[in-house]
Amino acid sequence: MTLDEIIQNRRSIRKFKAEPVSRELIEKCVEAARLAPSACNSQPCRYVILDDEKIKNEFCESVFTGLYKTCKRIGLNAPVLIAVCAKAGGNLETGVGQIISGTKYYLIDQGIAAEHIVLKAQELGLGTCWIGWFDPKKAKKFLKLPFGVKCEILIAVGLPDEAPSPRPRKQFKDIISYNKY
Repeated sequence: MTLDEIIQNRRSIRKFKAEPVSRELIEKCVEAARLAPSACNSQPCRYVILDDEKIKNEFCESVFTGLYKTCKRIGLNAPVLIAVCAKAGGNLETGVGQIISGTKYYLIDQGIAAEHIVLKAQELGLGTCWIGWFDPKKAKKFLKLPFGVKCEILIAVGLPDEAPSPRPRKQFKDIISYNKY
């Protein structure tokens, strides 16, 4: 597949086959994330792979409670969850830049890395779903993340058991301009 085909065919998958995903395939996805650019090359991301069904399910029972319970079924249904974690300040340069600009560069870095994961997964025939609706404090506690490290993104991964249609997109002419807004 070309990159254009990967991007055009990628969908959020919420139903997965009850088949395991090999660690080799997951590691290929994380390798793609490792190569993602980051602000000042700070490389703030770390990835916790939840592929033991018992542990993954305990994690889901912990982080998808109360207001967050609507996403629990996705996490429980997926054979693998990837917790995308990052050091909130990045490195010294990005930390200073964050203070001056007000931009949380580590969040941008997490987003770029996570997108590399989902695109690589698509290339490998895996389905993914970004999950941002979970309790990050409970995730931090469950994963035993060190001080300053946050988990902002979960990615459900597995063999797709659905083929969603493309969602509507804005027209190209409605999203582009040159030299001024």
